[in-house]
Amino acid sequence: MKKKEVLTIIHETHKVLDSGGTILYPTDTIWGLGCNAINTESIQKIYAIKNRSYDKPFILLFNSINVLSNYVKNIPDIAHNLINKNNRPTTIIYQNPINLPDILIYQNTIAARIIKKGNLKLLLQYFEKPITSTSANLSGQEMINSIDEIDQSIKRQVDYIIPEKFNKFDEKNIASRIMRIKNNSTIEILRK
Repeated sequence: MKKKEVLTIIHETHKVLDSGGTILYPTDTIWGLGCNAINTESIQKIYAIKNRSYDKPFILLFNSINVLSNYVKNIPDIAHNLINKNNRPTTIIYQNPINLPDILIYQNTIAARIIKKGNLKLLLQYFEKPITSTSANLSGQEMINSIDEIDQSIKRQVDYIIPEKFNKFDEKNIASRIMRIKNNSTIEILRK
């Protein structure tokens, strides 16, 4: 994509997210549904679009550890190492989140992923806040390989659809690895 087109999409997405809207977008792994992770009403819209239970939390996307540190009391050193050394998209579950709506916090934890490259990273840098990420399917259905497979009811309910070419997946239909850090030093792999 040309830089001007990328900047136009980022600007439009920023307006939608800032106004409480929802987006359908290619993440660094699969097609996702997202919104401003600081806006409770937007988060509720995503739950409604997916027909998802509130006890199934969303992953949050950040552009850097520095931004993440505004939303987690303590980022263990081991998390820094995991983020810096992993090329594969890796979601880490952190204890003691702060400055986030209660609706996103599950058993005093959040799941967060640092986006390390591509236009999605630029979008997150420009937006300066986390974005929710959950697969662009109805709750219980399989993950989506392409925009053409996304249920029409989802497409009708979101406020903005980012073009697929905005952020190409490294691998199709592979969700991120999920890890939990226990006692600031032990890694538990929840999804390979």
